[in-house]
Amino acid sequence: MDKKKVTFSDIAKYTNFSKTTISRYFNNPDSLTVKNQDIIAQALIDLGYQKNKLAKVLANGKSEFVGIIIPNLYLHYYAEMLNQILNTYKVFGYKFLVFVSRGSAETEREYIQELLAYKIEGMIILSHYIPSKELASYNLPIVTIEREDQYVSSVNTDNYMGAVQATSLLIKNNCDVLVHINSVFSKHTPSYGRIQGFKDTCTENGIRHELILRDLGHSPQEIHKNMSEIYERLKITYPNQKKGLFIATDTHANSMLNIIFREYGALSDEYRIIGFDDSPIAKQSILPISTIGQQIDKIAYEAMELLVTQMDERKKRRPTPQVELIHKKITPVLIRRETTE
Repeated sequence: MDKKKVTFSDIAKYTNFSKTTISRYFNNPDSLTVKNQDIIAQALIDLGYQKNKLAKVLANGKSEFVGIIIPNLYLHYYAEMLNQILNTYKVFGYKFLVFVSRGSAETEREYIQELLAYKIEGMIILSHYIPSKELASYNLPIVTIEREDQYVSSVNTDNYMGAVQATSLLIKNNCDVLVHINSVFSKHTPSYGRIQGFKDTCTENGIRHELILRDLGHSPQEIHKNMSEIYERLKITYPNQKKGLFIATDTHANSMLNIIFREYGALSDEYRIIGFDDSPIAKQSILPISTIGQQIDKIAYEAMELLVTQMDERKKRRPTPQVELIHKKITPVLIRRETTE
């Protein structure tokens, strides 16, 4: 039978069910017994039925779309995370509408209204600018990644453990001083764990250390400018000393590595570098960078799986209200490469 001409009437005739029952299968399958669902599902295969997804959206208001708001794509971490989230389509069947907020809370609010107009079923939020309490007020399944998450479910890396791993590796490299370079974060942000883990590990081991916390820039040009300024400061502050640099992201670590290479033509013995993320740039840089692997593919999968669980619950005839938020932590992996001994 021609796939384009298979109708509800054809399916009803083939299964000896009414058209109303067939309609319920598509719009409210939980209202049918599992046996009847299986009978109709097999009939669709036998008849070569091709779904009219637009009709389904119009019928039940479910778009099978998930909205994603991401702060930028110049940090390789966000680009790779987006790539891995998009790859979950083959597993979960949800499509994505993606907006890049570029650091504006008002812009994010406009994007959310746009997403709601498209009848999205849920959102994954990686951006930091709207507080989670406001996100929760949209009464929509939401999962956040690596941001403040007091009022919504989330999937994050164990940033504290990652910092302990990074700092411990630099200690083993017999550095004279350890420096952590990062942005300024609230203590409620998962990434703050990198700062706290670094401080605690240095203090416990009696290691001289410094925190450099500042705005690191919002474009490749700004990142290079800020990392150059930090490099010049390190040269003046710690001359002829072996400096172990734990840098916020692989993107920033790669920028610092390039600056050192321009001066020495190699990684000077005065520097050891470890980044954070294990984004592709860490492997592809002029010298492969040691890093803390965030298992980005696993975080993306877990975030989507958690969101799908929430969205599926909403589709039930009697959905169970979510009583407790779920916060998953993914264990990071230390990856040794050529920027540490």
